[in-house]
Amino acid sequence: MNIKKDQRVCPECEGPIFGRADKKFCSDACRNSYNNKVNSDATNLVRNVNNTLRRNRRILLELNPSGKTKIHRDKLLKAGFDLDFFTNTYVTKSGQEYRYCYDQGYLVLDEVSVLLIVKKEY
Repeated sequence: MNIKKDQRVCPECEGPIFGRADKKFCSDACRNSYNNKVNSDATNLVRNVNNTLRRNRRILLELNPSGKTKIHRDKLLKAGFDLDFFTNTYVTKSGQEYRYCYDQGYLVLDEVSVLLIVKKEY
């Protein structure tokens, strides 16, 4: 490619840039490609976290058809539930910590038992 001495260069394809003085890329395709590469690590992390949260919520829904169920912790883990991923918590006055995956929640009662609940909107 023939690029003049003072010619601006596209950071993606290294082709010449024509047009406005503040233009950074030669085309929309190059701009999109460049930004997708720059943001891919963050995008993959967010996608993986969201997939885990959705899986956790789906498991809670399947194991809690009545809206309030006490189950064995191993049953939850065997279904693929990840206790480290939740969207928010609620701590009661007595200090119990309910963890939620969106509207589906759980309370670890002891080493063996977990109480599954559905968040109530008041």
